[in-house]
Parts: sequence; C-alpha cells; structure tokens
Amino acid sequence: MTEPKKSEEAAGELFAPPQPIDIFLLARLGFTFIFVVITALIVEPYLASLTWALVLAVVFIGPHRWLEERIGRNAAAGVSVFLIAVIIVGPLLFVSERLINEALSGVEYIQNSIADTKWRAFLDAHPWLKWIGAQVDVRALAGRIGEFVTNIGGALLKQSTGQAITVLLAFYMLFFFLRDRRTGLDAIIRLSPFSAIETGKLIVRTRDTIHAMIYGTLTVAALQGALGGFMFWWLNFPSPIFWAVVMGVVSIVPVLGSFVIWIPATIFLAIEERWAEAVTLGLWGGVVISTADNLVRPLLVGETLRLHTAPAFIAMLGGLQLFGAAGLILGPIALTTTTLMLEFWRRRSDPDLQAK
Repeated sequence: MTEPKKSEEAAGELFAPPQPIDIFLLARLGFTFIFVVITALIVEPYLASLTWALVLAVVFIGPHRWLEERIGRNAAAGVSVFLIAVIIVGPLLFVSERLINEALSGVEYIQNSIADTKWRAFLDAHPWLKWIGAQVDVRALAGRIGEFVTNIGGALLKQSTGQAITVLLAFYMLFFFLRDRRTGLDAIIRLSPFSAIETGKLIVRTRDTIHAMIYGTLTVAALQGALGGFMFWWLNFPSPIFWAVVMGVVSIVPVLGSFVIWIPATIFLAIEERWAEAVTLGLWGGVVISTADNLVRPLLVGETLRLHTAPAFIAMLGGLQLFGAAGLILGPIALTTTTLMLEFWRRRSDPDLQAK
C-alpha cells in the first residue's frame, strides 16, 4: 500500500498545475535591475579612483588604526591620507622627473650623433649595415625623431592630466574609506543578497586578493629592479642603484615595465659598439628579467589566492584589457569572488554540503 501511495504522490507533484507568475515580483526585479545598471554606468568613469582608494585603504589600514586610537577618526583619516600621498606620490614624481631628463638627454645624444655624422660613420664601418646607410636620410630622421618626441610629450601631458584627476579623486575617496569603513561594511552586509556569514567571506576574500596582488607586485618589482641593477653594475653603467630603483618602480606600472630602461640601454651600448655588453644586456633583460614578471608574478599571486597559475594570469591580463590599470586588481577580485559565490550556490543546492 505504501509504494503505490508514494507513486501517486510523486505523479501528482509531477503533473501539478504551474504556480501563477507573480507579476509584481517581476516588476520589482526589473526596476531593481534597471537602476542597478544606471548606478553602474554612473560609477564607471570613476571606477579606477574607487579601486585605488580601496586598495590603499586595505593596505594601510593597520597604521591607520594605530593613529585612530590616538587622535580620533577624522584627524587620523586626514593624517593617513597625507602620509600615504607622501609615501606614494613623492617617489613617483622623483622617478618621473629623472626619467624625463634621461629621455631628453638620450634624444639629444641621438640627434647630435646624427648631426655630426657619427651615425653615418657607424654604419659605414660595418659592411653588413652599410645598406641601411644608403637608405636612411639622417637629417630627415633627426627631424622625425624630434617630431615623434614632441607628439609623445603632448600625448603624455594630456594623459597625465586625466591621471592626475584620477589620483586626486582616489585620495579624496580614501579619506572616507578610512574614516567611515565600519559604516560602509555594515551597509554592504545589510544590502547583500547573501547571508551575513557569506558576505563576510566575500569581504575577506576581496581583502586577501588585494593583499596578494599588491605584495606579489611589489615582490616582482623588487626582483626585477635587483636583477636589472646587478647587470647595470656588472656592465659599469653609472648609478646602478638608482637604475635598479627606477626599474623596480616602472615594473609596478602595468602599462610600462623594466624594458623601458634596459632596451634603451642596450641600444646605447650597440651605438657605442660595445657589442658583447649589448648582447649580454639584451639577453639578460629579455630572458631573465622578463621571466620574473611573466612567470614569478602569477606563481606568487596564484599560490596566495589558491588559484592555478593559468587562471591567475588570465585574470590579470583580462582585467587590464577590460578595466585598464585598475584591472590588475579588479580582474583577480572578480575571479576569486565569482568562484566563492559559486561555492555558496553549490552548498545551497547540495544538502550534504550544507551539513558540513
């Protein structure tokens, strides 16, 4: 009697009439989705500033808490923002100024070499390059180099203006991220569609991802700077320690890299006919220094985030392509939080996992 009864109940559930659609629920979901999209479009132009403000708040939260306990919330937030600006912006301005001066000196050196026919003599002295000398109009080349540098300078000036606005807005938002962080976290937990425990795990995962990306990037930058500085010292370049610092700093910038230093240095060695040193520096930069960025960074980040090297690498590259420089952080955050949210849904649909 029991088995037929169960079969009838199962059949009844299978062929039960569908539940009526809640039109008002669909309307609420539709309006919510529309305004979420509108809000995202409003925030999108300032996403980079918000991202870097979040990163700086997470990285410097320890010293800020120490200040907050002694001088209060408002004063601590102001002092922290000022100190962070000095720590970050000061060295970047110094390095940028030196790089611009060195670039201008390099351009002047090339133009002078072309003007006094040193470049022509260099080509004529090497028969295998002599055909280049027959094809190149050195004076026209000098003019094009000057025009190219002028155009690059204008583009950099225009881009630097936008970057300056992004940086200023980031530090402005950083003040509120530090001062009102508890209020913001409470609002996230209250508005999140996940439970408080799940939302807390998402927040912790985001924090850990930021730590992994920042400390992994700094480690790789230090390694690249040390490798480049060592080779500059070995080849008797002036100020190898300074150039090691410069290569470390530019390695942090996603769009740049240490190659903006060692490639011009290799060209300079070739122009000076120091062929063995030029080949040595070129191979060292292309094989050793570049490997530190392309291999060590995903290994460090992937191990910290408990991700395979390939997904970690794709997350960084995809993030850079989608969000620009801020994507170096947002890409891995998106990947790690997505995997965690899928784990949440998996647990909700599997009673065995819910019991664990």
